Amino acid sequence: MGALFTGAVAAGGHFCTASVLHSATGNLLLTAAHCLSSTSGVTFAPGYRDGTAPYGTWRVTAIHTTTGWSQDGDQDEDFAILETASNGGRRIEDVVGANRLGADEPFGVTVRLYGYPNGSDGPVLCTNTTGRQSTYQRVVDCPDYPGGTSGGPWISTATGHVVGAIGGYQEGGDSPDTSYSASFDHTIAALYDEAVESAS
Repeated sequence: MGALFTGAVAAGGHFCTASVLHSATGNLLLTAAHCLSSTSGVTFAPGYRDGTAPYGTWRVTAIHTTTGWSQDGDQDEDFAILETASNGGRRIEDVVGANRLGADEPFGVTVRLYGYPNGSDGPVLCTNTTGRQSTYQRVVDCPDYPGGTSGGPWISTATGHVVGAIGGYQEGGDSPDTSYSASFDHTIAALYDEAVESAS
């Protein structure tokens, strides 16, 4: 898990959160679709803290979103899978590891929720049980998740799979104490397959 930047990695310069998604290609990230519409100058710094990128940075080279998001901004499809370039010949997953995608997992699961608030140079972490906000939206109550935490992964404590990313309803929520995620089902599974094929 880490922070997304436009330009150089510097204190206060991050704008969203992302996480490494396990794949055969070893170069995929998960974030919210509303976080970015262009790869221009975007880099990912896993483990970012206090103005430093302890594992290096990876340049984002492609964005995969659904047709529902790209054409209609469908909040039920507010997720994106990003491709990254290698760094010194190293794939990001080989350096920091990754979480597997968890599609069609139950709504009532306990998750670890991560994110980088704007104006903070370290991540926040909360553990709580998720609920169903609507047919295609997951919800969790965690304090102090303001702007910047969008795209932050929801990691199931039972499986270790990533079952959500802050986004969806109200682009992740109007209150910093309640966060949302578009439901991860066959739609994101198909997007994942598309991203893997593109990155291969």
